[in-house]
Amino acid sequence: MKVQTTAIEGLLIVELDVHGDNRGWFKENWQREKMRAAGLPDFCPVQNNVSFNADKGVTRGLHAEPWDKFVSVASGRAFGAWCDVREGSDTYGELVTQELRPDIAVFVPRGVANGFQALEACSYSYLVTDHWSPDAEYTCVNLGMVDWPLEPTEISDKDKEHPALGDVSPMPPRRILVTGANGQLGRALQKFLPQAGLGPVEFCGHEDFDITAPPERPWRQYSAIINCAAYNNVNGAEEDRAGAWAVNAAAPAKLALIAAENNLTLVHVSSDYIFDGHHETHSEEELPSPLSAYGASKAAGDTAAQTAPRHYVVRTSWVFGDGANFMATMRSLANKGVKPAVIHDQRGRPTFAEDLAKGIIHLLKTGAEYGVYNISNSGDAVGRDEIAMAVFTGVGKDPADVTPVSTEQYRAIAGPEAPRPKESTFDLSKIEATGFTPMNWRAALTLYLGLYPA
Repeated sequence: MKVQTTAIEGLLIVELDVHGDNRGWFKENWQREKMRAAGLPDFCPVQNNVSFNADKGVTRGLHAEPWDKFVSVASGRAFGAWCDVREGSDTYGELVTQELRPDIAVFVPRGVANGFQALEACSYSYLVTDHWSPDAEYTCVNLGMVDWPLEPTEISDKDKEHPALGDVSPMPPRRILVTGANGQLGRALQKFLPQAGLGPVEFCGHEDFDITAPPERPWRQYSAIINCAAYNNVNGAEEDRAGAWAVNAAAPAKLALIAAENNLTLVHVSSDYIFDGHHETHSEEELPSPLSAYGASKAAGDTAAQTAPRHYVVRTSWVFGDGANFMATMRSLANKGVKPAVIHDQRGRPTFAEDLAKGIIHLLKTGAEYGVYNISNSGDAVGRDEIAMAVFTGVGKDPADVTPVSTEQYRAIAGPEAPRPKESTFDLSKIEATGFTPMNWRAALTLYLGLYPA
């Protein structure tokens, strides 16, 4: 088996192994494992169609549909033609032709118009990645753009009326759905994701898309879900355990099922709170060991999201950006002249929401291997008190106004709190190996204080 590229990006010609003897022949027309190894995309068909063409000269097309196809012939020969009508494609308008025989099949990506002419009586077969629907978005191109080898003998009236290439409405790319779009990470993604070249983006707040009861969507028209929604009240989760579990654990399981059933990529944001903090740094291989109800709910969601075959579970810590966060609180206290007591024995590295968004975009754009990735800012691991001092310094206040206290001392001052990990520092070597280098947190803090004034 061989896979060859063509002048149309993503359109692939597949040379199949056909085994013949005096009885006839046999072939594996589609074999997922072998074809993936040969270079075909991970193709997950849900429907198989067969078009029998009784006479040579029967001509059909050109139809661009919102799903991928794998076309072949079960008997006879056909002349295939394909035209790229995908919006924004570098090969838009390109035409490719190829004779189809039992040993030649073609992978046709979504949005590439497909047509063929029977060179003899033939059975034309095609696997597709979505069920046919009259409500789906279709684009067609006139058959006249192709130099067919035979004079067409049969063309449907509908196919005769397809527009010329110059009058075609291009097929839009698949969309990305972002949940929790009004949070710090969601706002950062709104700033960077639409310009990333990954297709149109649908940003949803809770009122638009409740992840605990995901509304219906034409999911096959999406490429990815980025789940930024979360129950983030660490202390409140101790009393509202069911609420935290519904959002942080059960909901990611529902999104993972949607992703698995529709061949989507699921990006899910997890937390350092899934660990007990006994290790100085946390790798992606470390098993969850949560201390709190919040941490347990995040650990369960982390695990559930990994059941989606195409997943990026992104573990992060101490996020700050456009919204309420520790940095904003410290800046406000500094500007008010308050001298806070801040915990010194919970250590880690903070994460600028903009850098987290860029890391997620990097994973999607590069097609990095699916799995779990740690993403935080780089730099020295510090206590929360040192971060507070850096904020005070950044706004021109005396860092000595911050008083370091232990976790136990802080609880004596502020009252009972849910337990937190002592160590929240992530090992960043895996994300760095993909070519993404997180910014030093001190530089990110300086940017944050300038970009998001009080």
